[in-house]
Amino acid sequence: MNSSRLKPSKSPVSGFKRTRVDHRSELAEDYVELIDELIKEKGEARAVDIASRLGVSHVTVSKSIGRLNEVGLVQSEPYRSIFLTEEGRKLAQSCRKRHRIVREFLIDLGVPEQVASIDAEGIEHHVSRITLEVMAYFSRRKRK
Repeated sequence: MNSSRLKPSKSPVSGFKRTRVDHRSELAEDYVELIDELIKEKGEARAVDIASRLGVSHVTVSKSIGRLNEVGLVQSEPYRSIFLTEEGRKLAQSCRKRHRIVREFLIDLGVPEQVASIDAEGIEHHVSRITLEVMAYFSRRKRK
């Protein structure tokens, strides 16, 4: 979803720009990941469940779902369950993979599992593809 993760830059300004872009995509990634999780757990994702899990209002969820619908990540109708499109499912899968890699890397560094899980939730949205590959490589070597 975010091509800025692919290319490192030498400019400090572009680093700030990438962070702002990552922050904008972070919300979409959190939503699709949670929707996918709810569908797997309960067979459906409802706005009330999303609001409860994220600790936000139903109105906030409705607005966010509307934006995700506009960009083709979810399908929803008023008073109905929310479903991921194929693009939404791919994004959720990618987010879950990034989270797993970052979490395993932090644990391999000695970070306690609970802390690693919490920290990975934030880091996963800002890590570049290159750094993610190095993290995965490090963890694979450490686990041999």
